[in-house]
Amino acid sequence: MLNTPTRAPSPPVLSICDHVATLTLNRPEQRNRLDGGDLHTLLDQFEQINANPDIRVLTFTANTQGQPRPVFCAGYHLGSFSDHNSDPKLFEHVANALAALRPITVCALNGSVYGGATDLMLACDLSVGLTGIEFRMPATALGLHYYPGGLQRYVARLGLSGAKRAFLSARPFTADMLWRMECLEALVGQDEFDATVNHLVRDIAELAPLAVQATKQSLIEIAAGCTNLEAMRARETATALSQDFAEGQQAFQAKRKPKFVGK
Repeated sequence: MLNTPTRAPSPPVLSICDHVATLTLNRPEQRNRLDGGDLHTLLDQFEQINANPDIRVLTFTANTQGQPRPVFCAGYHLGSFSDHNSDPKLFEHVANALAALRPITVCALNGSVYGGATDLMLACDLSVGLTGIEFRMPATALGLHYYPGGLQRYVARLGLSGAKRAFLSARPFTADMLWRMECLEALVGQDEFDATVNHLVRDIAELAPLAVQATKQSLIEIAAGCTNLEAMRARETATALSQDFAEGQQAFQAKRKPKFVGK
């Protein structure tokens, strides 16, 4: 189940069950604020996820237990900017790595999201939002020009007008606004949230992993303006010759659910 409280605050927690990995931000008393150590932990966890071919879906969520108003993540700890030993591009590396993950990623946005954490939400393939939350990017209010990868994702996901509103006014977006901008797969109340996320994750996990992951890679390339027709044709051919495609055809003819193995 989502939002299960852990015993003590900690860096992000990775759990794996069947074909689904769940990453949970776990500092609810600090509104799940991220520091440099958390970012390195996330990079290590992304490597573990990519190295495990059994993982088909990643759910990215947060522990919001005990918060008066749920906050998915308050962003990057401002004190980390003054650490001269830190990598100024670390947060961008994390967001880019999340966007490039092999499995399909679902952001279970069970609270408001601020600062750099908004880019982590945008880096996920699909998102389910909780009613009543807000989304705010205060970079320019703090005197900061945002990093290129984040700006590109903002324009790709919110459109140029939405990105301008986010950065040039620093005003928050409501959950309803995100829904109207088609940034959310679903927008539901607390009573429906876990079931909605679990249903979406289950549907994705049941797709042919070779096909869905190859298609994700092609869509990323198209969105980045790096269309490689030769690579796309190779992916198309690989899926057409796969065991999963044969299984999909047989299941369709037999009117049963296919059992895909990723080969």
